[in-house]
Amino acid sequence: MTLDRPLYRVKQRLLGRPLTTERVAEEKLGNRTALGVLASDCISSSAYGSEQMLRVLVPVVGAAAFTVVMPVTGAILLVLLLLTLCYSDVVTIYTRAGGSYVVARENFGPNVAQIAAVALLVDYVVTVAVQVSAGTNALISLAHLVGNGWTGLDHLQVPVSVAVIVLLAYGNLRGVREAGRVFALPAYLFMAAMGLVFLVAAVRAATGELPQADLSAPGVVPLGDPGDGWLHGASLFIVLRAFANGGSSLTGLEAISNGISAFREPQGRNARRTLIAMSCILAVLVLGVSTLAYSTHAVPYTDGTPTVIAQEARLAFGDGGLGTIGLVFVQLSTALILYTGANTPFTGFPFLASFVAQDRFLPRLLTRRGHRLAFSNGIIALTVLSLALLLVTSARVDKLVALYAIGVFTAFTMAGAGLTVFHLRRRGPLRRVKIAVNALAAVISAAVVAIFAVTKFTEGAWLVVVVFPLGVWALVRINREYRREAAALERLPVGADRPRTRRHQVFVLVETLDLAALKALRHAHELRPDTVRAVHFAIDEARAQQLAEVWESTSATSVELELVACPDRRLRRAMRELAVRTTQDGQSALTVLVPRRLYANALGKLLHRGTGETMARTLEQLPHVSVTILPFNASHAIKALEADQLPDLD
Repeated sequence: MTLDRPLYRVKQRLLGRPLTTERVAEEKLGNRTALGVLASDCISSSAYGSEQMLRVLVPVVGAAAFTVVMPVTGAILLVLLLLTLCYSDVVTIYTRAGGSYVVARENFGPNVAQIAAVALLVDYVVTVAVQVSAGTNALISLAHLVGNGWTGLDHLQVPVSVAVIVLLAYGNLRGVREAGRVFALPAYLFMAAMGLVFLVAAVRAATGELPQADLSAPGVVPLGDPGDGWLHGASLFIVLRAFANGGSSLTGLEAISNGISAFREPQGRNARRTLIAMSCILAVLVLGVSTLAYSTHAVPYTDGTPTVIAQEARLAFGDGGLGTIGLVFVQLSTALILYTGANTPFTGFPFLASFVAQDRFLPRLLTRRGHRLAFSNGIIALTVLSLALLLVTSARVDKLVALYAIGVFTAFTMAGAGLTVFHLRRRGPLRRVKIAVNALAAVISAAVVAIFAVTKFTEGAWLVVVVFPLGVWALVRINREYRREAAALERLPVGADRPRTRRHQVFVLVETLDLAALKALRHAHELRPDTVRAVHFAIDEARAQQLAEVWESTSATSVELELVACPDRRLRRAMRELAVRTTQDGQSALTVLVPRRLYANALGKLLHRGTGETMARTLEQLPHVSVTILPFNASHAIKALEADQLPDLD
């Protein structure tokens, strides 16, 4: 006979059989699976990074934007190189989940580390919303191009994105290993699809057959006038805005360091290899997409669809049957990796949140592993926050990007600065080189944060600027509360466990004479107090007298019933006054036992209102008074009656 509750049985059907704690080691990821799971966010950023650069440049400099985008892409790849070297150092030195948070905590202290914690937590929430929204854009772009401009799916942007986030949450609640198996394949499909696009485009360009997009097509971002001057008329401010937008291509680079606990041993070496492989793939993809944009003049559309990468695939493959098949393959693989790229935060966020919670800067419930060994509370929290952000922004990538890079580049800054301090304090091989690389990575990342905060302030970046100090304050406040509680509760006087009173009385609150009351009375005797009293508060005089008569005539208990007058029906006040009178001599301790009847069916719960918790709150502030709620399963008694069996008080 199973003792599981119905809700637990439903949970088991949805998530599978529970995994024991000993199987945590089995839930680790191999390098190939880890590349698919943890690198999806970073690799998939190439699907919209170049487009976000063009979205800034095209309205200002027109067709010259396709020339300007190349040096901006080169600058982003240089930043990628520095950050790859920096994070290779991170995963080699710090082989626990947390990434830049751990680096900042170990080198700057726990309070400063909360800047990195907030940066990463915010970045994870935004990443889920951005990746899923971009994935839905990829599907709608496919409908646009295959359906000759058909826009019948536009209204599904938000509901489809919401459904995908819920599905990702469900997959991760089933456990790390199963999530890895499901989410690793799209990364490799996307690499193959983009490799095919680059190869076909290169062949057609070499033969002079690669067409260009129509810059005057309806719905494209309006083309500006390049004018004269530096970089075809693009001012430094515009170039910096484009560089900041293009920085979204590097988001997700930190995911491997944050999820390093998911790697098999040796974790540091495996994480470093996966990080380098991911960075090389990302560099090829970003350079390839930007180069194709330069060659084909694929231009962003005002409403976000069709995307630049979808246009590039269409132009590379052509309009024929094979071209359509190639386009479908590219767009479906792009949508899949963008969707599964949103899975990376579902791995990193719970690990990071549990680590911060272990340091007592977040609620401790985030440290608990759930039914399938995943950090379920962290997954649920991420799901709720990302859904809220998605709904507020209507799943628009251009709105979400304004919130995007500040968080991740703040984390990059903390990692680079922390490692600089680390190497300054220690002597080791290539010490000066590592100091220079990490310091440069920190400075450039900080510059990107400043650029993004200034250039995108009115487009939504102000929200992140406001959230950061509030988030850091909240985490520090939580930690202060935990420390204050610990300081108060861990003061252990000598001999504190010895009784301070000479007399112990037990009151059993009686509503009616039944099995629940008898179980409480039996428990009262097992406590071996000086006195056991059955107490009934006489709110209804007639009912109280009837209970007294029944009590007098029964042989089920030897304890006398005491009726306490309560004419004003203020039960809690009457109980408090009785407890005060009983313990006012300072030599008496009082234990109040409150029977509580439990019902399995919904009707029983609806018909019976429990007062045990209310009574406990009423008495908890009184000295020498304790309250115990004794549950009694009334449903078992009902089943015993129906089976014509004797009731069991246990």
